[in-house]
Amino acid sequence: MVFLRELLERIIDPLWGSYCEIFNRVKEMNVTGRIGQKEIKLLFEEMDGVWLKMQGKDHKKIPKQEMKIATMYEGWIDDGKSCSRLSGKTIIAGMEKSDEFHAKREGRIRSIYNADEIEVRVLNGDGGSWIREPYEPDTVFQLDRFHIHQSIKKNIDTADVQKEINRLFEDGKYDEMFEYISIYADSVESNDKKDKRSQKARELYDYLKNNREGLTPWQKQRDNYPEPPEGIKYKNMGVQENQNCTTITLRMKEGRRRWSKNGANNMAKLLACRENKELAETIERYTDGIIMAEPIEEIMKTLSAAKAPKKDGKGNPYIDIINHHMPILEAVQTNARKLFRKAFAV
Repeated sequence: MVFLRELLERIIDPLWGSYCEIFNRVKEMNVTGRIGQKEIKLLFEEMDGVWLKMQGKDHKKIPKQEMKIATMYEGWIDDGKSCSRLSGKTIIAGMEKSDEFHAKREGRIRSIYNADEIEVRVLNGDGGSWIREPYEPDTVFQLDRFHIHQSIKKNIDTADVQKEINRLFEDGKYDEMFEYISIYADSVESNDKKDKRSQKARELYDYLKNNREGLTPWQKQRDNYPEPPEGIKYKNMGVQENQNCTTITLRMKEGRRRWSKNGANNMAKLLACRENKELAETIERYTDGIIMAEPIEEIMKTLSAAKAPKKDGKGNPYIDIINHHMPILEAVQTNARKLFRKAFAV
């Protein structure tokens, strides 16, 4: 039993006894220092934020904070069916200040690519200042289409007006669109303080006007883009909302979850590692290989020998030890608990 207790202290506690232990090991899981060698001519980047419920040190609710998320990729690969997947997709996420986040993003890019060989960067975002501020003037910026249509729907109540604004936008008649929104805002102006139609229409006008250059699709903003590499296609951008959902939202916004800043940061790093298919490598690096295959195999052999009966045909003298409820096995099966069950509950 002493052996089992020592085994539990060595294996179970770091895995799931306290997720904080794992989080503490990955606090410094930022970009590596290696210099990338891969050469590409055009790099797509998309960025957005997800607002999370937060809590302070006393576990009391505090104002929401925005988690920043960035996706970098080289284009699209058709899978031969009706859909396609991103080529060279890499995701980073965190609660850092914008300058720290962009330093991490740029560092990650340079750890993969020879950045000096990237001729064009195409950036898709919602127009937030933190997204655009660090980029060179020659970066091609496109205002995210989802946020455009979302803003039109949010600020314009009348369906016919929404439809006309969307039509003018899709047709590329931006000056006519601005004029139409302005006329509509004037037409619904009221002295009633509860009537916000004119105010919201002007907010839409300002949002689109401030991002005027990003209204044009990225493909039409210049005519000298590098040719895509063999096997890769260039398409319309707008993948970030889906990446937000699959990487962060489903895990961190569901239910009544609240996060500390450090907890949210550490969880985001783990989720990004999983999405980038780097989680096993990262856990091995920060847990000294404690849950890798070879140590578990050795432990299983030791346990198998320990459970063998002293005399064949007399039954297992240790069966009474485990002939009772086992909370670890009967609780909600997290990935860590499934690992333990697979390794030891045979």
